Amino acid sequence: MSESSQLVIRQARAQDAPQILEFIIALAEYEKLRDEVVATVEDLEQTLFGPRPAAEVVIAERNGEPAGFALFFPSYSTFLARPGIYLEDLFVLPAQRGAGIGLALLRHLARLAVDRGCGRLDWSVLDWNEPAIGFYRRIGARGLDDWTQFRLDGESLTALAAGKD
Repeated sequence: MSESSQLVIRQARAQDAPQILEFIIALAEYEKLRDEVVATVEDLEQTLFGPRPAAEVVIAERNGEPAGFALFFPSYSTFLARPGIYLEDLFVLPAQRGAGIGLALLRHLARLAVDRGCGRLDWSVLDWNEPAIGFYRRIGARGLDDWTQFRLDGESLTALAAGKD
């Protein structure tokens, strides 16, 4: 990211629901799954910001403009007997890619995981998404043989949270 660009990652608010839906639609188009999106702004307002939020969202803004988002929720590992974070969606707008926004979003989540005493950060990726798979491997995530899923744990999670990439 250039010296002149400013990146802020912030917790989403209810008034961000329309922007979150735009991100979801753009992600679905990238994944060739646009016809599967049935979410509405009202659905997001209720499920993300209603009385029992099902997930959390952080929004990356570059130079004051929305650039990407991450939607995640708590998980739990019975083997570790510790909570975790499951990253449902990570998306950076095509025009914003290559500026370190995806890494910044993942680092933010790694810090949340460490701060919350989580044992791991998990997510899945489509098997054809080679750019994402390569990126995840470069930051220390490992593919799980029986799943198309990635995990940051132990030293890799701590290193990412600490900015050692």
